[in-house]
Amino acid sequence: MTRAATVYSDILDGGSGRLHCQLVVVDGPDRSRAARLGGEVIVGTGTDCDLRLSDDRVSARHVAVRAVESRFEVRDLESTNGTWFEGSRVTEVTVPAGSTLLVGKTALRIEPEAQPLDVPPSQARRFGEMVGESLAMREVFAVLERVAASDATLLVEGETGTGKELVARAIHDASPRRRGAFVAVDCGALPESLLESELFGHVRGAFTGAANARTGMIARADGGTLFLDELGRIPTTLQARLLRVLEERVVRPLGGDTERAVDVRIVAASRDDLDAEVAAGRFRADLLYRLAVVRIELPPLRSRREDLPLLVRDLLRRRGLADEVPAGPGLDRLFAHGWPGNVRELRNVLDRALALAPGAARFTDLAIRIDASPVAGDGLAIRSDLPYAEAKALVLHELERRYVADLLARTGGNLSAASRDSGIDRKHLRTIARRHGLIAGPDED
Repeated sequence: MTRAATVYSDILDGGSGRLHCQLVVVDGPDRSRAARLGGEVIVGTGTDCDLRLSDDRVSARHVAVRAVESRFEVRDLESTNGTWFEGSRVTEVTVPAGSTLLVGKTALRIEPEAQPLDVPPSQARRFGEMVGESLAMREVFAVLERVAASDATLLVEGETGTGKELVARAIHDASPRRRGAFVAVDCGALPESLLESELFGHVRGAFTGAANARTGMIARADGGTLFLDELGRIPTTLQARLLRVLEERVVRPLGGDTERAVDVRIVAASRDDLDAEVAAGRFRADLLYRLAVVRIELPPLRSRREDLPLLVRDLLRRRGLADEVPAGPGLDRLFAHGWPGNVRELRNVLDRALALAPGAARFTDLAIRIDASPVAGDGLAIRSDLPYAEAKALVLHELERRYVADLLARTGGNLSAASRDSGIDRKHLRTIARRHGLIAGPDED
């Protein structure tokens, strides 16, 4: 059964989409203690409480939390020191998942429980424009096949070049919304002021230079799908507005007085560690949980090298070459490479080979050359947050991997030739290549 994705609600099982949450102590004497939010949960120091705390500033029966559809009712039980939410003392309040409550010296967060989405791997070798026969990709396809027919928001994570936008487009094309618009927004490519206008739109005169009204991307996607790429780059000031769109399904343009109802499905993507961004306070937990009803991780190309022949065949067929299984030294070079840029880098390598071989009819007509330089945005990272020795070791590790990967690519995977060119002992070179997953097989010659 696949565990390529996690799901936070029952929407895929025909339910209401209610989040399955727990109340977790995230700070205080009882950190990490938790209680599931099924019925009403009573928090306090008393022995009869569902979530019992040892905090001496918490009353015996301090606060009650109860799930109501997709939100949570918080009711203070006449505690001595009060229940606090976003800096204000509250008696009764309804809050979304991801909210943090303060009782005494203890912080409680309402966190969705992620459950693995257990479905058998797909028998298909394709979903939309994505192809793959590895178990990792067939697990992904199985999740996408099931998710497509629903309206669940989807968070797609993975390295640069793994195909996150392809997932969003394929989901849209396989969904009941296929006749609606597919609108993509790169949240990391626009400054905050422009991103706000692009997402929400503006009325005439909303700001200097706004000579005409403009419909925002959210409204343009009405009836269709909105793809938010680089989700982690959305400024915190805009996160609250986006959360309201998700909760209320209405959007108000900049400078406008009226709201417009929107029916839009959101697929978001990120290469950032959003859980770390939440922990650092740079990303709202409640927005993350709203967007990650279904959360899926795309595997990097280096972990599914068995898909290379299928990917190469599909990419070349689309470019008019013979529809045949690739083979030969060129394919060996592709297998030897580490693919830091993933499928996008593979596409670039093939396009460059085609440009240098006009009139090529099949894969064997191409001279495969792989640039040793890192792909854009994938340079050697200097970790100043680590001790010098550890940061240096990380850089040397990555340098070693890239050097040997390019060496093997240039020599067609021939260890003897690679050893002669590099001056590295053949047995030691083999050990290094195996350590980085560049070749398979035993260490012994």
